[in-house]
Amino acid sequence: MGFVTTSDGTEIFYKDWGSGQPVVFSHGWPLSSDDWDPQMMYFLGQGFRVVAHDRRGHGRSSQGPDGHDMDHYADDLAAVVEHLDLRDAIHVGHSTGGGEVVRYLARHGQDRAAKAVLISAVPPLMVRTDGNPGGLPKSVFDDFQVQTATRRSSFFREVAAGPFYGFNRDGVEPDEAVIQNWWRQGMTGAAKAHHDGIVAFSQTDFTGDLKQITIPVLVMHGDDDQIVPYADAGPLSAELLPNGTLKTYAGFPHGMITTQADVINADLLAFARS
Repeated sequence: MGFVTTSDGTEIFYKDWGSGQPVVFSHGWPLSSDDWDPQMMYFLGQGFRVVAHDRRGHGRSSQGPDGHDMDHYADDLAAVVEHLDLRDAIHVGHSTGGGEVVRYLARHGQDRAAKAVLISAVPPLMVRTDGNPGGLPKSVFDDFQVQTATRRSSFFREVAAGPFYGFNRDGVEPDEAVIQNWWRQGMTGAAKAHHDGIVAFSQTDFTGDLKQITIPVLVMHGDDDQIVPYADAGPLSAELLPNGTLKTYAGFPHGMITTQADVINADLLAFARS
């Protein structure tokens, strides 16, 4: 574990374990690299090198006031990749992290990458526009910002205990430890970064980025995702990617990398070794 300092002086915390082909994980909002524990330990045991970082303003990285946008997120990921001299890497992004991976590959090129995986990811575009009529109304994200700015602790608890993991669905038993761990990760980061990050993940249009990515990309999305609705995300991204493959998970929630880790890990491994 260590830090890399970016060109604007931001310190990005990262974990780097094991040896072999690197699998690089980019986490979702408002979490940290700790959200990838089930995947990092699994792939470490399968003989891979596993790398994950805390996005600027999140987790243990610097909590500066600026740069909470997809270009900076992508540049920070590039700084980690170059600092560790990672090559032939498999990039895996969940939710906002999926947008980060897409922007990184489009902005910094694919020379160091072998494959990518987008899990419950925000591309192509979350917010509703004239060109994206299936998106969510901007008022949804405006409310997210108000809740984050005024009652972040309670709001984060509600998201984790409800739609993120599908714990609000009939017959689904909430896992208190999972809820607390989500809250812990979120509250470790900075309110300003989380507030601004809502605009980054909801209003960034990745359509052009997706069209540029030629390496194989697996798009994994649950059809009961209450955070990034399935119909306007996974299938559309897979169509835009020149070498994309969509895998749909019936009934799986947004946070399926935690609640259905055994299924997700097995499918990730199969793709990595294909």
